[in-house]
Parts: sequence; C-alpha cells; structure tokens
Amino acid sequence: MILVYHLENKITEVVSRNNQEIKFDCKGAISAGLIRLAVAFPDEKIVWCHSAYKQHLALEKIEALLHHNKMMLSFRPKSNNFFDNSIGYVEESLFININKKVSYPTWQMSSYVGVIHTSVLNAVSDRIVCDPDFDYYLSSLAKLCMPLGLLCYSEPQLLKSVEIIDSPATASSFTLFRFVKQHYKTRWVFLLAFNLLLYERKILFYPFISALFTKRRFNNNINIDEIVVNSSRVITDKGTIDVIIPTIGRKKYLYNVLKDFSKQSLLPEKIIIVEQNPEPFSKSELDYIETEKWPFEIHHIFTHQAGVCNARNLALSQTISEWVFLADDDNRFDADLLKEVFQKIKKYGCKVVTTYYPQIGERKSHHKVIQWPTFGAGNSFLKKTILQHVKFNMALEFGYGEDSDFGMQLRNQGNDVLFLPEPSILHLKAPVGGFRTKPIMRWHNEKIQPKPSPTVMLYLITHNTKQQNLGYKTVLFFKYYKYQKSRNPFQYFKVFNKQWKQSVYWANQLKIDS
Repeated sequence: MILVYHLENKITEVVSRNNQEIKFDCKGAISAGLIRLAVAFPDEKIVWCHSAYKQHLALEKIEALLHHNKMMLSFRPKSNNFFDNSIGYVEESLFININKKVSYPTWQMSSYVGVIHTSVLNAVSDRIVCDPDFDYYLSSLAKLCMPLGLLCYSEPQLLKSVEIIDSPATASSFTLFRFVKQHYKTRWVFLLAFNLLLYERKILFYPFISALFTKRRFNNNINIDEIVVNSSRVITDKGTIDVIIPTIGRKKYLYNVLKDFSKQSLLPEKIIIVEQNPEPFSKSELDYIETEKWPFEIHHIFTHQAGVCNARNLALSQTISEWVFLADDDNRFDADLLKEVFQKIKKYGCKVVTTYYPQIGERKSHHKVIQWPTFGAGNSFLKKTILQHVKFNMALEFGYGEDSDFGMQLRNQGNDVLFLPEPSILHLKAPVGGFRTKPIMRWHNEKIQPKPSPTVMLYLITHNTKQQNLGYKTVLFFKYYKYQKSRNPFQYFKVFNKQWKQSVYWANQLKIDS
C-alpha cells in the first residue's frame, strides 16, 4: 500500500504502509503523480489523503474496504460535493444524491481521501487526461469507468471521524459546464443553462459558451476487463436460499417456474408463493402444489388482498434462509441459475445482485458487471440480514416504482446493487395475471389529472434532489409538448404546471397515508 498526501493541488509526501518514505518527484499535478507511481508499483493500492486529514485516515480498514481490485473509494467530509446540486439538472440517476452516512455508489469522487488499485490507473493512464484539478480528474475517471465495470463508492469508513477541518474545494461554473460537455451529450449543456435561468435566474453565458468548445471524452478506448476480480470479503456461509413468488391468475406459468426450480443443480430450501385473488369467495387454483412432489418446501399463502407490494412483504416475513431470491411467476431459467449467481456473489463480495432480465427477442445492451441504476423485484438476490429494515412501500401499490424504491432503501443502508449480465432470467411478460382488474386510483376523477403519476412523483421527492426533480420537470415538459393539440407553449406550460402541482399534492398524500 502506498500513501500519497497532498496540499493545494501538490503532492507533499509519499510513504509506504509502514510509514517508510518513498523517494518520488512530487512536481506536477497530483493525478500525473499517481500515474507515475502506478507504473512503478503495478500491483499496489494507492491511497490519497489531504494533509489536513492525515491523522484521521483509517488505514487499518482500507484492506477490507477495497476488497477487490476493480473498485474506487473516496470520501468528502461535508454534506456538499465537488459539483454543487446544479449537476442534478443534468443527471436524474441515484448517483447524484449521495448518502454520506453509508457506503454509497457514485461517480462523484473526492480528493480529500480515497483509494484505488494501481492496475486501474495503468489501464487509464494514456486514456484520460491528467487534469491539474484532482477532484475533476477523479470524478472524470469514475464517470468514464463505471459503465465499464469499475465499482465506485463514497465511503465514510475511510476516515476515523468526519470532522470538517477546512472548507473543501468546489467546482466553478466554468468547471461544471466543462464537465457536462465532456461527459454528456451536448444537449445537456443547453438544458443546464436553460434550467439555471428558469429556476435560479442565473445567466451563465461565458461558462456556457466556453464549454461548447470543449471536446467530449469517451470510454470506448478504455479497457479494464483484464483486471481480475476476486473479493477478499466472505459474503456467504451456508449458501441456502428461499424464493418468494407473488402470483395472480398465472397457474400454468407458475407451474413452469416451479419445474425450473426443481431442476436446479443447487436447490432452494423453500419457495414462498403468495397467491392473490380479490374475489370474496374464491379459492386457490394451484392444486399441483399438493398433488405433485417437489424437492423443496413450498409455503403457500392465499389472500384475497390483491397487490404485489403486500404479497412480497408477506413473503419476506416468512424467509429463514441465508439468501432470498425475489422471483416472478412468469420467469424461465436454466438449471444452473442459482449455482452461477452464488459464484458471482462470492467473486464480487456483494449482498445484492440483479440479473439480466430480457423479454423474448430482446438484445443484450449491458455486457459487464456494473452498479445498476435501478432494481428488479423479479430477478434479484439479496442477503437475508439486510432485509430487516426494508419493505415494499404500500403507498406505491398498484402504481409504479415500488421496485426502484425498494432498491433505494437497500442502498441507503449501505448495500449496493450489482447487475449481472450472466446468468440471465427470461421474462415472458405473461398476458394473464397482473392487476387483473384495473384499480381505480384516488385521483381518477380529478378534473386536472396529475402528471407524472403520483407514485412516480413520490419516488422523486423521496430519493432525488430538488434540482433533479426540476430537471425532470423540464424534460417531461418538452417530451409531452409535441403531443399537445395546442401549440401555444405558454398555454401548455400553464396546464402542465397545474398537472405537476396535482402530482406533488397526491404524492404527499400517499406519503402521509403510507
């Protein structure tokens, strides 16, 4: 392990893990210094730390925190980040609103403290410009490499305490616009300027014009596939797993799912089926649960209360194994699904994974293990111990976003969600079942219909920043403008604002009632 201490964008000291000085030419940018060290030490962890935090660095934890080589950790001991909240006008993803209390996935890296393996630096050494602004360089590296499989986190455990010793540097308006131009499509530069004018009454003409002459950075010439992943974290012991399946009106499809489970090379301990039928005097139609023999326990719950959130919460309360598989009643998969998933879980040392979940004929768009920006409630595997304080939000019942909300609950407890391109689970999207009878939402008879759906709005106001929601509002306005009968933008904006306010109102009502 190599420790690099810096102050005022200059390296001040380079030492080994046992505090032995490493002779090194400290001139030039910090980023360039890290690259030179990576060339000299191709199989080491490099820790960077602001000199003010030297005594606060939790050196004893770093080996366990960076538990495999394809990771990058940093932490900024302040509520804000290098890029201020204006970045939310550009990006709606969960990587923006960082929870500083837990390990949290993000590309927003910090110069104040962090760690990376030298193999990553060597892979990008001649692909990413060594920017003199260290914060900018680190965030650019993470932004470009996260889609390639580099796992990046804000990690508070890097410091023994989060005492703020000085005022951390922040990006200027010029730097913000330059970053957007270099890492996003050009239209986002225009949208950033428009949103700042619309919502903050800021006219940033010179940063906007300057950014337009900046060349975009791409990651298609970066290859980190050769970096070996072999986590030192022991994540599983018994390797037992329970499966939960909510179902409604899909007898034949569910039977095929159970048959697929019966052929598994690693069998589940228990399958919990929550069968829903809202008809008052209805009975179970799943006779094969009793008439056929199965190589696992089946716990069958029959309820007249429809709704997948309620069904999954019922099932989660009945799980006892080390792991839980959130499945669906119209999935199909190969005999080695569970075995292969556990192999990936051990390899990456992660507590939550979501598999590739194609429909028939769908082409694969992601081929690497990456930090997933959403969550799949029909194709995810979770460690049982992390489920104690999470549940599917009943306010989102019969709406949309209950799975994404559940994923955010997991992340806000420090559990990232990794996407596995292999193995895959085929999603048939069966034509029967589902909601069966379409529920009537409370806002159904409102004269002004909410837009977006209040359940979507509830997710936004719960998990996103104010700027992210306003940026979403702008995009939504332009998205639906072309479908309007009236081409008067001012008239449409007036109507749209009323619809937005209705959505906010009903989202808050859902929040109160949940």
